[in-house]
Amino acid sequence: MTTMFRYTLPVQQTGWTVESTSETRFAWEYEDGRDKLLALYDKGKKQQWDAAERIDWSVDLDPDNPMGLDDRTVQIYGSAIWDRLPEKEKGRVRHHLQAQSISQFMHGEQGALIATSKIVQTVPDIESKFYAATQVMDEARHVEAYARLLHEKFQLVYPITPGLKALLESTLTDRRWDMTYLGMQILIEGLALAAFQRIRDTASNPLAAAVNAYVMQDEARHVAFGRLALRDYYPRLSDAERDEREEFVVEACYHMRDRFNQREVWENLGLPVEECVRATMQSDTMRQFRTRIFTRIVPTVKDIGLWGERVRKAYGDMGVLDLAEVDSEMLLEKDNRVAEEFDAQRVVASRLADRSR
Repeated sequence: MTTMFRYTLPVQQTGWTVESTSETRFAWEYEDGRDKLLALYDKGKKQQWDAAERIDWSVDLDPDNPMGLDDRTVQIYGSAIWDRLPEKEKGRVRHHLQAQSISQFMHGEQGALIATSKIVQTVPDIESKFYAATQVMDEARHVEAYARLLHEKFQLVYPITPGLKALLESTLTDRRWDMTYLGMQILIEGLALAAFQRIRDTASNPLAAAVNAYVMQDEARHVAFGRLALRDYYPRLSDAERDEREEFVVEACYHMRDRFNQREVWENLGLPVEECVRATMQSDTMRQFRTRIFTRIVPTVKDIGLWGERVRKAYGDMGVLDLAEVDSEMLLEKDNRVAEEFDAQRVVASRLADRSR
């Protein structure tokens, strides 16, 4: 069965074509590169992996709780509507909510695939073109992995949400190369890392945890790529140009914070939509998550120099200003280390299985 038949809505209703105009830039300087970007490119080459081989796809998922997540991650957990649901219906809610999340990961990774190919085309320096080329392969692999997880294991796919669609569209249609970096490498990838981390660190299903751990290893490099490129470039901009970028950051961050209401899931399951949305927005778990999604974004925005009064005021209003002091490089290094630990655990498990035969 093709993916088209897994969607909760016909793709004819959700199809999407983005029109944009971009400049293609050739770089004629091949030797005088930035050492840190070239080192990241070298790391990107060495850390390529095969989703068909590195991930153990033989692991099954429980239909009632595919990723083995605590019920406190359910947005309506603890509400009156959750308490009155029969256990079978709670299983459907878990299945659909988790499928919806993984579907957005998959669609976001396709957006990253397109955005990074655009970076190869539009960025002016050769070392950035080199690294972005490795990221194109990374993003294709991520789409492959999430698509396989949804198609073979969940057997359910949700269309892209209006919020993610709008953010991707604004990122992909801007002709300036740095805006593609800012929207994708800093904001969308930063948000994704926080969402992936919650599954990597809390899922009891080893397949779900491993997929997200391995994707995060790549994404950590991607955010580092955006940070290195933009913190060299933004100090050269005029105050007006920087202010325009800061306005984009503020609008995008408010947009990301407010989009997690899972309305399409409640509609698809036939639950009282407005009651579910209210319960979601009032949930302590969701309030904490809406803060955690900025763990990777805030320190990076500060590091690249978009730290004017507008940005600081917005982050203060969101209650995330103190995240500016987070050591983002330490977090990214941890993402790399955890993926390697997953590899080691799989080797040990394989050896133990061989001995028991």
